[in-house]
Order: sequence, then structure tokens, then C-alpha cells
Amino acid sequence: MRTHLKSLAAVTGCLALAASLSGCGSSSASDQKTVTVYSADGLKGENNDGWYDKVFADFKKKTGIEVKYVEGGSGEMVQRVQRERTNTQADVLVTLPPFIQQADSKGLLTKYAPAGSDRVDGADKAHDSTWTSVVDNYFGFIYNKKELKTAPKSWEDLLDASYKEKVQYSTPGVAGDGTAVLIKAMHDFGGKEPAMAYLKKLQANNVGPSASTGKLAPKVDKGELLAANGDVQMNYAQSKDMPNLGIWFPAKGDGRPTTFALPYAAGLVTKAPHTENGKKLLDFMLSEAAQKDVSAIGGGFSPRTDVEATDANAKALAQLMKGVDIFEPDWSDIGTGLDSYVDAWKSATGS
Repeated sequence: MRTHLKSLAAVTGCLALAASLSGCGSSSASDQKTVTVYSADGLKGENNDGWYDKVFADFKKKTGIEVKYVEGGSGEMVQRVQRERTNTQADVLVTLPPFIQQADSKGLLTKYAPAGSDRVDGADKAHDSTWTSVVDNYFGFIYNKKELKTAPKSWEDLLDASYKEKVQYSTPGVAGDGTAVLIKAMHDFGGKEPAMAYLKKLQANNVGPSASTGKLAPKVDKGELLAANGDVQMNYAQSKDMPNLGIWFPAKGDGRPTTFALPYAAGLVTKAPHTENGKKLLDFMLSEAAQKDVSAIGGGFSPRTDVEATDANAKALAQLMKGVDIFEPDWSDIGTGLDSYVDAWKSATGS
């Protein structure tokens, strides 16, 4: 924001010029009617018909505030906020774990408990109110239903020669869902070393890195890929326009499929240029009205315990999650060890 006026003379000068200038020592009127969101991909629709699209439009209709939207990988968005901390551009940051915790640890988020956050379980928000989940979600994989009559069942299935250059996952340390590949592999295989040993083998079939998970779904739908990583909310929403997209959860060998919660968590950026507008948007995203659209429009799960979804999407999502074991990662350990895990992955895969 522009520097505050330091003297009465400057204030007088500003008032004298008010008729000819849009502002003096403060943001312009039009600038005050904006809020900037940096977000991981997945909540904005391919055809401007996603949860973000409706929420942002409804928010502008209600408040007159226009949302400026910037999208990228979870890690990428955190890195951008950090680079800009001497000239902050974002007001609200929305990203996946462990990157929301990483942003918090770097001092990029400021404390704010949105209205309705008291209805969100403790695991879905920071204990000190620096971030709150606005859409619950789960990690998953996708496959091409046209080329594969049944979904793969295990991690080991992806090592088959038939998947040569037909598998791809987004980049750990850059994309939230890519980092989730490491988290799930370490859980399923019982530790860092066996997980990296598996991913080293998978590299023979892996196409290569991708900064954005969202770009993998069209490739799977077209048959360019047979399998890729993703997440339930994003891929379920994409499947409305991509009929060949199926969702599955890898198991270890003959075990049960597993997954873990991977929510879209939102926080107010430290020294945001439009702090009050950021607060208003966070309140609006967590409002009961917006949360009722999470499944119906966004294909996700509401983190508010008092919002019960009964729409067709909610029923289909509940059916999709049946028989899948849900584990809770040690986010504290992952946040601390993330760099070492990514370095181990780079070493194992030659990435």
C-alpha cells in the first residue's frame, strides 16, 4: 500500500488535489474494491463453472468487491508469496498441506478466524487461527476408463510394462498432490527408504515431472496417459467434462486402498494490501450458503460439521470413499522433513 501521509501539510495538499486525483496517500477507490487470491488449482471450473467461479461471483454481487485470481501449484504459490513479502500482492492464500503449514511457519499468514470457523473440526484448522480449511478433499489417482476396463488396484500394477510412458505424477515439493504421492507412498510402503525404492522403479514408466496436477486429467481422459495422480474434488469435478476419467486409490500389494485428507486451506496473508477485503472473502467462503455448494458445484466435502450435503454429488462421493482406509499424516514431521523427503525423491528418480 502507499505510504501514509506524515504531516498536516501533506494531508492539506491531498485534500486540495482530491478533485483531480483518485487518491493521495491511499489506494484508489477502484483498488479498494478488489481482493487478490493466490490458490492451488482445482476449485476453479474448466468452463468457469466451478466452486470458485460461483463463490467469487456471489461475493462480488453481495459486496461489490472483485476477486483477482492467481493459480498455480501449492508450493509455487507459497514461494511466490514469500518472494513478494516486501511488496505483498496477495490478500488470501489457499493451498494444500503441508504447504499451508509451511506458509504459516515462514510467517506468511496472519491470525484470523473466519465466521463459521468455530464449526470446523480442529484437524481442519490451525490452533492459532492462521488458516482454516474451506473445502475438504482426499488424495487419489485417476485412470482412463475407456482404455482400462477396470481400475488399477495397487502401486505394483503401475510397474507393468503396459504402463510404459503412460504414467505421470506432479512434482513433489512444487505441487500439493505431487507431494501427496510421497506422503502416501511412505505410509503404504512403511517408510522413506522403501517408498523411494518403489518410486525409483516407477520411473521406468513415468513420463516426467509436471508442475500442475490439474493438467494431467485431460491427458488421462484423452488416453495419452493411463494413470496419474490427483485428488477427489478436482478429478470428480473434471469428470463432468471428461467422461473417460475414473478415480481410484492405490493399495500396497493385496492390501486395502488408502488415502488421507488433503483440504484446501485458506489464510489471510501477512501485510495484505486489502486486509479487510481478505477477511470478508474468507468469511464468505466459509459461510453456510457457500459451503452448501461445495459438493453440489465443487465436487468436494464441506469442513463445516453443521453443513450436511444431500445432493447427488455428495451421495456419489460417499460411495466412492467406501472401503478406503483413511489415515492421518504426521503433518508436523512432514513439515519439518519435507525438504529432505523431496531431496530423497530427486536422488531416487534422477529428477
